[in-house]
Formats: sequence, C-alpha cells, structure tokens
Amino acid sequence: MPSDPQPISGIWYPEQSNRSVTASLLVRETSMSILADDGAVLASGSFSETIVTDRVGNVPRRVTLANGSVFETSDNAAIDAVVAIIAGKRPGWIHRAERFHPRLVVFALMALIFIVAIYRFALPALVELAVAVTPPVVPEMMAQGTLQALDATAFDTTALSAVEQSRLREGFERLTARSGPGAGKFSLEFRQGGMIGPNAFALPNGTIIITDELVKLADGDSELLLGVLAHEIGHVELEHSLRQFYRSMGAAGLIMLIGGDIGSGAEDILVQGGGLLALSYSRSQEADADRHSVQLMAKAGYDPEAIGRFFMLLETRLRDGSGTNILATHPGTPERRKAVHEYARELRSAH
Repeated sequence: MPSDPQPISGIWYPEQSNRSVTASLLVRETSMSILADDGAVLASGSFSETIVTDRVGNVPRRVTLANGSVFETSDNAAIDAVVAIIAGKRPGWIHRAERFHPRLVVFALMALIFIVAIYRFALPALVELAVAVTPPVVPEMMAQGTLQALDATAFDTTALSAVEQSRLREGFERLTARSGPGAGKFSLEFRQGGMIGPNAFALPNGTIIITDELVKLADGDSELLLGVLAHEIGHVELEHSLRQFYRSMGAAGLIMLIGGDIGSGAEDILVQGGGLLALSYSRSQEADADRHSVQLMAKAGYDPEAIGRFFMLLETRLRDGSGTNILATHPGTPERRKAVHEYARELRSAH
C-alpha cells in the first residue's frame, strides 16, 4: 500500500440500524477503518474478515465489516485498487464479462444455438402436448373468431345456386361419412371469396369453406372440387390447424421472452381471429393432406387423382408452375401433382 493512502468517500450504515452516516474508508496494511467527517473512528476491522461486492458496471460497491456494518461507495476504481493491492484480487468476473471481449461472440452464438434448439426441438414437443390436451371448446372458439373476421373483411354471401350447393354438399357428405371423425364433425360453407379469390380452407372445428370463384374455376368438374374438399378434410383430421396455431403462439412467446412484451394477449388472439394463424400450412402438412385426399376419394368411390387435376388447373389457368426450393413453405405445384399420381398408383397396385 502507499505510505499515505487516501480515504475513500462514501456512506456508512451501522449494524442493525437504518441510519446512514457520511463517512470515509481508510485502509492501512491489512486493516481498515471507517472515519466520520471529524476523524472519529466509527468502525474498524481486518481486511481478511470483510466482504467486498464484485464490480458490476457503475453500481456502488459495498464493503461489509465483521461486525455487520456496511460501507458503500461509488468510487469503484479506488475499491478495485484496494482489493487488487491487499488481496491480490481483480474486479469481479461479472464486470469483466460486461466489457467487450472476443468471448462475447461465443456467448452470443451459444445463445443463438439455444434459441434455435428451443424452436426446433422443444417447441414441436410442446405443440404436440398442447394439441393432445386441447378441449373441444378451443377449436370452436378459433373457428368462430376466424370466420367472423373473414366475413367482416373479405367474404360476401355466396351467389351459387341451390342446385350447385346441393350437388357439392351431397359429395361432401359422402366423403365425411368415410372419414375418421365421421360426418358429424364436418360442415360445408359457401362464400364469395372477394380478394381471397378461388380458394378452399378448413377451420379447426371441422368447418370447410369453399369460394364461388373456385367452383367457377373448376368449370363443372365436381370431382376436382371434392378432391380439394377431401384435402381440407385431411387438414382437420390431422389437426394441422391446431398445430400451426400453437406453433405461432409458441413463436410469439419466444419472441416475447427475448424482446419483452409485444402486446396482443393470447385471449385476444384466440377469440378475435387467432385461427387466421392456422390457415398457412407447412410443406409436410400440405403433402400429408394431399395423400389424405387420394385415400379418402378412393374410399368414397371417386377418382383418387382428382386433386391432381386441380394442380394441373393451377398450372394451366393460373400459371402456377412454381417448384419447390429450400425457402418454400409449400411443395411446388408440379411436384405435388406428380406425388399424387404416384401415390394413387401405389394404392391401386396394393388392391
């Protein structure tokens, strides 16, 4: 230690008291004293019996003496010098970790790997658990909220004739009668698609919606439309909507865990249209629903490759010849048509 050490200014808290006193810390050799402004010794003790908190940024340091009294100071540099000279210590590891160092890159990479692992492995497991324990009221709430939102923003009342609707309902009931859950779980709704255009999709509770524009695009090919409806029935039977919804909620929760609250409570999402999150399916889910369409159409006595004609229609009429690439969430249209043909041929050869 220097021969004439300088006192360190701060505040002293007597043991077992809420009172505070302006004081200074004076260290000599291996002992220290707490001095009042008039130089009176308020407390003293051996350095080896004191506890000095580690440095954390500019947070004030606390020196706790053996008698329980505490000296607090914002002069971190002076405390560092005292600790380093007398005890051979350096500033605490927390403070050193806060300072820039190449190891921070390693920490950042480890954090990123941890987040990716949660998303890739833990989240799917939690999704499956959530689907398994979901009560029937949840899909019903999701479906009602989604349909109300779409009716308010995009859909209009169907213009299809009663004959057209009856013909499709008859085929739809024939399909659902041969599905796993049975006909009672499903219902078919008709809407003008508006900005959504030619489309069909399934809500988690078993409601299937088909737009007038898609019916018009099929140009009288009822089996093609039934192939599409069988595909949507597959999404319901395989619970794809619920899985996508919980995955979206899990991803939002992960973002909130990292970046804090971003608003939008889970109840609002659930009641006011959270099912919209579930209308976009993954590549594997679309492929599974395509195979389900082939199976269900064959069971009902229809052409199992009918949905393949739908993909052909997309290629020729809507110029959708998109292929599959690493960034695509859905299989490419030509690829899906080829897969449907091959799977239908497998079914025929198996029987």
